[in-house]
Amino acid sequence: MTAIQIIGQQTVEILSAQAKENPRLRKNLNFHANNEAACHRLLNALEPGTYVQPHCHLSADKDETLVVVAGRVGVLLFDASGVVQQSLVLAPATEYFGIHIPSGTFHSMVALSSGSVFFEAKAGPYLAIAEQERAAWAPAEGDPAAANYLGKMLSYFVV
Repeated sequence: MTAIQIIGQQTVEILSAQAKENPRLRKNLNFHANNEAACHRLLNALEPGTYVQPHCHLSADKDETLVVVAGRVGVLLFDASGVVQQSLVLAPATEYFGIHIPSGTFHSMVALSSGSVFFEAKAGPYLAIAEQERAAWAPAEGDPAAANYLGKMLSYFVV
């Protein structure tokens, strides 16, 4: 059994500070015991400038639920060819603060403010995103074209 963990402002601030220092501008805090756990629960901090390559989860049990607890996160939903089908801003204490993304849905998210943190839940065990789950129409993380694509994704939102 794992220890009780109280999640508060200090948790979010520490995680955000760690994300700012991480070269990927992201950091997560797992609440599940290990990557083999049946249910993954975590806080995920994103800082402006991080690039999350659009992707989907093909396994039928890999629906994903996100609830923003701090900051502002832009979510983009794409069709299979890369056309944006929906964009929305999630933020705490606003009309939209969370989203449930069914498996097979191409999606990405962008940090619209520093200190953006969301709670994420999805089925385990952890499986790295497979090549066929990565959007072929979007540059990979680390590709020099990723910065331009991130700019295109950000253009859907008023920052």
